[in-house]
Amino acid sequence: MELTFQAATPAERLYTEGQSTQIAGQTGYIGHLRADMGADGKGFFQTWRCHRGDMDTEEFHQELESVLNTLVGDGQYGGFLKSRDAMRDFCQEHPESGFNEGFDFGFRADTAQYSYLIRLNTYSDEKNLSICCYRRNSLDRHMKQAEKGIRFITPHYEEKFRIADGDMVRIKCWDGRELDHVCRYIDDCHVEIGKGWDNLFHICQFAEMMERNGNSVIPLRNSLPLVCYGKVPEKKAIVMFVRGSDNWRSAHFVTKGRTSQKLVDELNSEMGVTKAQAAAMLAGATQGWAAPAADPKNYDEQGQPIKSRRPDRGDAR
Repeated sequence: MELTFQAATPAERLYTEGQSTQIAGQTGYIGHLRADMGADGKGFFQTWRCHRGDMDTEEFHQELESVLNTLVGDGQYGGFLKSRDAMRDFCQEHPESGFNEGFDFGFRADTAQYSYLIRLNTYSDEKNLSICCYRRNSLDRHMKQAEKGIRFITPHYEEKFRIADGDMVRIKCWDGRELDHVCRYIDDCHVEIGKGWDNLFHICQFAEMMERNGNSVIPLRNSLPLVCYGKVPEKKAIVMFVRGSDNWRSAHFVTKGRTSQKLVDELNSEMGVTKAQAAAMLAGATQGWAAPAADPKNYDEQGQPIKSRRPDRGDAR
């Protein structure tokens, strides 16, 4: 059986787990298969959960069975379903597929009609395999729309910021509480914020609710690191920035003949923080996390601002 098979992109990883009713309807989400390989790592104990009975056809299940057999026995796809050891070896050979701090590994397999979003976990006390199954054209269409990002606006439809599908926001409540929620794109005017039966909002409805309750919202972008080092004009010392925090704290280092900026660059490089990310973290801590300058996509590789483009006026209300 011929498959298009590759590591899942960060955006595709969002679809390696169960979806809400709204997203399931737009992506042609048929259902998911989960399996573990037993105590000896050589079994295959599977369960299937259907989400769309009208798409859960005999034709689809015949193809799903063929896909599973191919991932077991066809060497060109790694044969990673032969055993837990084979799965572990395969994941180690594809570190680019890792996410959730390396606990999970994501892949996408496509046929002409269907897409299979695969999540692997090689630990013996976990479900080792999850395959979420979609109508390919529906999934691709929804993901293309989601590339526009999720808008957060004022009650008067003035855009405050956008985040990527799957990023988080922090709600700063009037009483001092801070609530962090994952956000999912539904369409240009609707968003899911957090979990639960009441998590679907029109973007203007959400803005009005925040204003009415005296709350504010800031983005927590996945494109930013949790922490990084930098310098602020009012301090000569090196400081540490924390994503989403308006404060920073001093970080004491001995420069040993290096300029403090050179040491900052070295420290950030050791943590995998780019100059664009460091510049955005500085802007977030000093200008506010909703500011355009707090988004690393607005900087070049040297951390210099990219000339802004004209705003997109094509979104529906």
